[in-house]
Amino acid sequence: MNVARPRRPRLVAGNWKMNKTVPEAEALARALVERAAQRPAAQVLLCPPFTALGAVRGLLAQSPLMLGAQNLHPEASGSYTGEVSGPMLITAGCRWVIVGHSERRQLLGEDDALVARKLRAALRAELTPIVCVGETLAERERDETVKVLERQVGIAFEGLDRAAACASVIAYEPVWAIGTGRVATAAQAVSAHRRIRATLDRVIGAGIGGDVTILYGGSVSPSNAAELFAEHEIDGALVGGASLDAGSFWSIVEAA
Repeated sequence: MNVARPRRPRLVAGNWKMNKTVPEAEALARALVERAAQRPAAQVLLCPPFTALGAVRGLLAQSPLMLGAQNLHPEASGSYTGEVSGPMLITAGCRWVIVGHSERRQLLGEDDALVARKLRAALRAELTPIVCVGETLAERERDETVKVLERQVGIAFEGLDRAAACASVIAYEPVWAIGTGRVATAAQAVSAHRRIRATLDRVIGAGIGGDVTILYGGSVSPSNAAELFAEHEIDGALVGGASLDAGSFWSIVEAA
């Protein structure tokens, strides 16, 4: 008899990107802390800009909400003007960090090798990395989605052991759906998540893919969250624009 695999923990992460001054970040965090008094079933993570980490940390202290950062440098310290390291993020109160977001890949030239270094830097600092992968519209139209996901996941996780993989989270973010209002269908998202899990099985070891939390990201909203979260392969969401409004973001959390 086949036994259904238990669901992995649900996670909804808000990526505020380059938005919110410190007072604005405080106001949004306060509104979310009030909503979190009901203790949501899903884990909830907020990733404000670096300038607001300290202020938001203080507001989250007595809540179940968690604090993360949007990026880190692969080195722990050094002459890297304007950069932030994993140890710095730990002392700022972060326990999570986003790695390899498509906007950094596309706009700032981060390649797969650099993303792999950042993943390892996060793990060394004892931060939980959220590793972003996903294809562009041109790559999808050329039927290269599988090739892109296998390359990105393979390079990021090659050489890591099962423990390191399970200490990481992956976010599938089709680039063509980020900030565009377009969203992958549930079937498209499920197919991509299954390919990611299969790649982890190949690169690290059989069965590991089923243990790793994989989020969906790309124009997630209150109107589509429930449909996405109904899929067993989808363990939550990395939310961009909708995370900047407390009501919209909390509707997504409740859907999870």
